[in-house]
Amino acid sequence: MPIVVIMISFSAYGQFSSRQTNNRFLDNVRFGGGLSLSFGDNFFSASVSPSAIYDFNRYFSAGTGLDFSYFSVNDNKFFVYGASLIGLFNPIRQLQLSAEFQELRVNRTFERDGVNLKDNYWYPSLFLGIGYSNGNVTVGIRYDVLYDDDKSIYGQAYVPFVRLYF
Repeated sequence: MPIVVIMISFSAYGQFSSRQTNNRFLDNVRFGGGLSLSFGDNFFSASVSPSAIYDFNRYFSAGTGLDFSYFSVNDNKFFVYGASLIGLFNPIRQLQLSAEFQELRVNRTFERDGVNLKDNYWYPSLFLGIGYSNGNVTVGIRYDVLYDDDKSIYGQAYVPFVRLYF
């Protein structure tokens, strides 16, 4: 009978210890991302980009994100989805340096010379950025070092950003 008591006691300790470790891990995880909605004359754009980062310490964070976007410009339509790996470095609280590798699947339909065409491809981006942080919000600009004018969904290699993490 004492062996059973010891085993149960050991098992309960193991579960308690595991819960404490998981809670400490989750205490360092922040969730955030972005939402956007734009429209104008023959133009519509909507995107959802949730992400999560882990704070290793007050200087370094890393995480992942998902990207879902839809664009419509005249007769051109883009459906884009993918994932990203994010690295953040805050040498001081107000300054954030970032690197983000993004792999996107682009599905587009467009009209050229009266013919509807389809183009589907994977597009990688490597953004290096700098931003000003104030609390949970960072505003800045990032540059895609892999930018390809023919394939990118962005109009130029420089892209402004707003990051929000809780």
